[in-house]
Amino acid sequence: MTDTLRTRVGRVIAGSVHALLDRIEDQAPEAMMEQAVREVDQVADDVRAELGTVAANRHLAQAQHAQLNARHLELAGQIEHAIAQKRDDLARAAVARQLDTEAQIPVLENTLADLANQEKELKGYLEALLAKRREMQDAVTQFRASRAKAASSAASAGGANVVDGRIDAATAAFDKVYARQTGLTPAAHGATLEQAAKLKELDDLVRNNKIEERLAKLKAGQGNAS
Repeated sequence: MTDTLRTRVGRVIAGSVHALLDRIEDQAPEAMMEQAVREVDQVADDVRAELGTVAANRHLAQAQHAQLNARHLELAGQIEHAIAQKRDDLARAAVARQLDTEAQIPVLENTLADLANQEKELKGYLEALLAKRREMQDAVTQFRASRAKAASSAASAGGANVVDGRIDAATAAFDKVYARQTGLTPAAHGATLEQAAKLKELDDLVRNNKIEERLAKLKAGQGNAS
């Protein structure tokens, strides 16, 4: 796997879905979503192509490794036959060829191990890319659903917003007139009905306490006078 492809895969996998949504918020949503998904698809296609090449090379190396092993066994039989026929010259030539074969086998085995590691790595990257694509698709689906819900809510709330706007305008006009005529800000403005009821209850309680205190004081004064 080339360093360039590895870097591209790493950049896609490390990318945040939240960062994607931020980009979507700042720019054309549909275009940004399509571009992001296409980028993941392109990198995944490149990884598949690389995986195909590595797999093909591994099969070729396996075939060559099998041929060398078969040739090594064949040479061993020829060497044994040459020695039996007292043809040391032929046995010597077969041994030389066998040594050449033995020198190639370890190199092929290392190549096979390296190709197997590359194939495993590429499969892992491909699985990660596909998982990333699913994650992005889910995020985009949620984004579109939230946009649709917001648009629907805005449309249904349109009539209510008009009424609320008229009430706010009338209240603001009243406050301006009240403040101009009295120099004061309406004390109860902004309070809820529940808050106003509690404030009235508190006022009544304070007033009743004052009445009871005055009455008790008057009674105590009469008692002292008598």
